[in-house]
Amino acid sequence: MKLDLLTAISPIDGRYRGKTDALAAYFSEFALMKYRVQVEVEYFITLCELPLPQLGKVDTHIFETLRNICRNFSEADAQRIKDIERITNHDVKAVEYFLKEEFDKIGGMDEYKEFIHFGLTSQDINNTSVPLSVKDALEQIYYPQIEELIAQLRTYAEEWAEIPMLAKTHGQPASPTRLGKEVMVFVYRLERQLAMLKACPLTAKFGGATGNYNAHHVAYPGFDWKAFGNKFVAEKLGLEREEYTTQISNYDNLSAVFDAMRRINTVMVDMNRDFWQYISMEYFKQKINAGEVGSSAMPHKVNPIDFENAEGNLGVANAILEHLAVKLPVSRLQRDLTDSTVLRNVGVPFGHVVIAIQSSLKGLRKLLLNETAISCDLDNCWSVVAEAIQTILRREAYPHPYEALKALTRTNQAITENSIKKFIEGLNVSKKIKKELLAITPHNYTGI
Repeated sequence: MKLDLLTAISPIDGRYRGKTDALAAYFSEFALMKYRVQVEVEYFITLCELPLPQLGKVDTHIFETLRNICRNFSEADAQRIKDIERITNHDVKAVEYFLKEEFDKIGGMDEYKEFIHFGLTSQDINNTSVPLSVKDALEQIYYPQIEELIAQLRTYAEEWAEIPMLAKTHGQPASPTRLGKEVMVFVYRLERQLAMLKACPLTAKFGGATGNYNAHHVAYPGFDWKAFGNKFVAEKLGLEREEYTTQISNYDNLSAVFDAMRRINTVMVDMNRDFWQYISMEYFKQKINAGEVGSSAMPHKVNPIDFENAEGNLGVANAILEHLAVKLPVSRLQRDLTDSTVLRNVGVPFGHVVIAIQSSLKGLRKLLLNETAISCDLDNCWSVVAEAIQTILRREAYPHPYEALKALTRTNQAITENSIKKFIEGLNVSKKIKKELLAITPHNYTGI
């Protein structure tokens, strides 16, 4: 079959391509090639700027022409690299040969071509390209979308700030809260975890075949290659160089990024489940779109499918993020190849997360507040003011207040407004205290 949206194996490249398409610029095979070209070009330019003795005559005006190889990188260029790879059977070496061909097209660069990929191993390119792609995807795709979700939740938190709502702990009625405050819990949690994600350093390995700059040092012992690498990775790529490594990245910091994303996903799972539950409790209705079908058999249904879709995709994302975080930092001796194939899946959890965020937003924006149902639940649950009454009685040194309220409320009989008021009137307290107690209702006992 010809690969298209209908024949793609993965739903993030098929059914959900419209939601994940932007990620192709960061995690596709084409994108990886482009990032590799970028790193190789910037490395060559930095060697010229050092300068190495043989590169001192390179005209600095040619640097932008070299950068245009990356800026103008096309699908035809990517295909050329694939064609070369069929011969080399090595993807990074194919990039080197591609760049030598591009140098030939520029002209006057023949004597400098052997300084492309000079002293490097393939992981110097891969372990800079991948964290660079993650950095760009976070900044340009992930952060804007998760911040849009947080902003939507904050809007609802403010809009519903004064709406009293019966709380449920252990699935049972508990001290009333406010709907806006409960939404604000998720704003707070997501903001805190997002800040922790942004605080994770994005680091790269860059140090030759086994991390010691062996080839660089033997060829040019007079240069401080550690300082060179630190400056190159920081200034040209916007990453932080890992000082002590084997042939590959330690991946500890990349694992921290994946763990931080997983925690954010877990908060989103919790959020989606709560809104799903509120819909089932009829605290919300959902906007109906003409032509949509909720069930193939039951025409009345309007299912909370967006929250369900989000939860499912977050589960898949977390499973992969967990594997990435646990597997990548482990490698036999100075390296094995298991990290290479695993790294190619970095874009997969990003895809499922993007789908989940967009589904969450779609679900949230379909909500219609049903204040009648929320208010009705409060009216039918006067037992929740028992905590307030017994606490005030404790303040007044009333004998055994907790036990008195327990005897009243912990029965199978319905606790009503009248039974609460009757209980208060029978208390041996002052009229002032009785007035204070009688003013408490499930609608106003919502704390601060």
